[in-house]
Amino acid sequence: VQLQASGGGLVQAGASLRLSCAASGGTLSTYTVAWFRQVPGKEREFVAVVTVSGGRTYYSDSARGRCTISRDIAKNTVYLQMNSLKPEDTAVYSCAAGRPILSAITNSDVYYYWGQGTEVTVSS
Repeated sequence: VQLQASGGGLVQAGASLRLSCAASGGTLSTYTVAWFRQVPGKEREFVAVVTVSGGRTYYSDSARGRCTISRDIAKNTVYLQMNSLKPEDTAVYSCAAGRPILSAITNSDVYYYWGQGTEVTVSS
């Protein structure tokens, strides 16, 4: 499965962005899909995930209430809608797909397909 993340950009604080994770070579709806972000010099950080089983969604504390992860099965794509963006949201956002157990879904090590990342910059 090849994943391509897109939708990043430079925005002002308070703006919204919708990131896309488009898949080819496989059916994304058969995978748990997560978004992670990383700032240079820091560890990769979990943002949100949608599970393959039941389509449950989970969010980091910083993302909850401002972000929504969703699937478009027909387009083989997962989205991350981000609202009320803050300068601290500035990072490279990557999507990942895998079939982890529920207790491990926030762990980036369990995902085996990764997109290339899309950069989000939020100015104050």
